[in-house]
Amino acid sequence: MTEPRMKDEALEALFEAARQDRTEPSAALMARIMDDAMVTAAAGRSAGRSLPRRARIRRGVPALLLAAIGGWPALAGVAAAGVFGLWIGYAGPGDVGRLSTEILGSAYGPDDLMSSLDTYLTEG
Repeated sequence: MTEPRMKDEALEALFEAARQDRTEPSAALMARIMDDAMVTAAAGRSAGRSLPRRARIRRGVPALLLAAIGGWPALAGVAAAGVFGLWIGYAGPGDVGRLSTEILGSAYGPDDLMSSLDTYLTEG
């Protein structure tokens, strides 16, 4: 079952009626909104002044650094990457020459895995 559709003229008449109705908020409502805004702004300005200056600085610097790197999830990622980097640096992958010999056989060496600049400078 299909719903009856409005004709374009009827729809345009509804839009025109909505354009003509310009109800403004009352002065009492606007005064209450401004009072709430002033109270909120005053509370925001005085919130940081309750602590001594040194306590604000100590609490502020770590919070700024944490926010600069992206918060706790980013700090967890940086810490995990740091621990992994220390582990790789300590354990090490071993001798690359021996590794390439085991993988590719004795016919190739580590120099064969990377091209040198001489390869690109030869003519012809």
